[in-house]
Amino acid sequence: MIPQDLIRRKRDGETLEIQEIAALVHGISNGSLSDAQVAAFAMAVWFSGMSRAETVAFTLAMRDSGAVLNWAGWDRPVADKHSTGGVGDNISLMLAPIAAACGMVVPMISGRGLGHTGGTLDKLESLPGYTITPGTPQFCDVLKQAGCAIIGQTEDLAPADRRLYAIRDVTATVDSLPLIVASILSKKLASGLQSLVMDVKVGNGAFMNTVEDAQALARSLVDVANGAGVKTTALITDMNEPLADAVGNALEMRHCIAFLRGEKTGTRAHSIIMALAADMLIASGLAADHADASAQAETALNSGRAADHFARMVQGLGGPANIIEKADTILPSAPFFMPIQAEHDGFLTHCKTRDIGVALITLGGGRLHHTDTIDHSVGFDALLPLGTPVSRGQPIGFVHAATEDAALSAAYTMRSLYTISDEPKVDGPLIWDRIE
Repeated sequence: MIPQDLIRRKRDGETLEIQEIAALVHGISNGSLSDAQVAAFAMAVWFSGMSRAETVAFTLAMRDSGAVLNWAGWDRPVADKHSTGGVGDNISLMLAPIAAACGMVVPMISGRGLGHTGGTLDKLESLPGYTITPGTPQFCDVLKQAGCAIIGQTEDLAPADRRLYAIRDVTATVDSLPLIVASILSKKLASGLQSLVMDVKVGNGAFMNTVEDAQALARSLVDVANGAGVKTTALITDMNEPLADAVGNALEMRHCIAFLRGEKTGTRAHSIIMALAADMLIASGLAADHADASAQAETALNSGRAADHFARMVQGLGGPANIIEKADTILPSAPFFMPIQAEHDGFLTHCKTRDIGVALITLGGGRLHHTDTIDHSVGFDALLPLGTPVSRGQPIGFVHAATEDAALSAAYTMRSLYTISDEPKVDGPLIWDRIE
């Protein structure tokens, strides 16, 4: 098959056959397609889209461009969760051990921060010694011991996606729905999953700003994943404020430990985690309905079993064995600590969530370039949720920074990102929709 002919046909809106899509993906992964041809194919898909059948075939071909993990012989259901990204979104860190404590195997392949959104791997790297790229034998050993392992994408998982994404990133084709779906799912399907739960974020801190766009992405992800043989559901959840009360790598790890110790019940994060855990339990066949699933997830958390699974995962991947007990002394702390004070009395009614993520990058807690080094200690914590009444001078959160000047600047910026009104906020839903 001549690549340029396939690119032309997709540019003109024609439907490609499975073997034609497989040939293009093979050329992407082995280098026989030039960067110009890969870019042209991505732009053709951006303009013409793909049918559901094409997207399924494309996703499976991307999955099969490298190794596919096989859990045959394991006596527990294999499940995972994926989030489309947000600010203060550390849900995976708590959800994976809860799912493991409920009887699932969770081989979670996670990523680094992208744009204003935080990355699970960056948060885990604030743990001294934690290995985010273990070999397959160690990965499997940790899964057997802990039931969950959160690691980065290895060289042999979906290599076609790595090359295609790098080219999409510089050719204005990142926001193509079929390419987004294939990129997300190819890596998840390469993990050998039996079921998957998607957390699709919507709001001013998400990549999808409107409910309609989030629904379109969620529907496509669910349709393609189920078409590829993985039972999948999606929740559309709110990202109009940080999900945790902390933003920053080590600070979000502290939030995770506090949550697993039972200190964050009743929060937005708690509600989202329990909803996702319930869907994972039902999809895995471990619960009959949401009431049963929710009860199992709450018991796993309240009994301390989830914390134990998390500790075993961290130790198995080279981190400290006493992380649950000694998180405050193990995790790095920034030298300067400063309140973000409310400018007048009223109610917190709005925040510019995306800009909070950008403020973290400015502090050094994220990357402007992929080669940048992250300061894991910096960020914001004790952030009050929207709807909270405040008085002038009251802290609505705290800045953790490397220098006093950086702390002063960040506190000034953060004050400007929150709106304080005379009337309390009219709450929107935390979970906007469920797609199955």
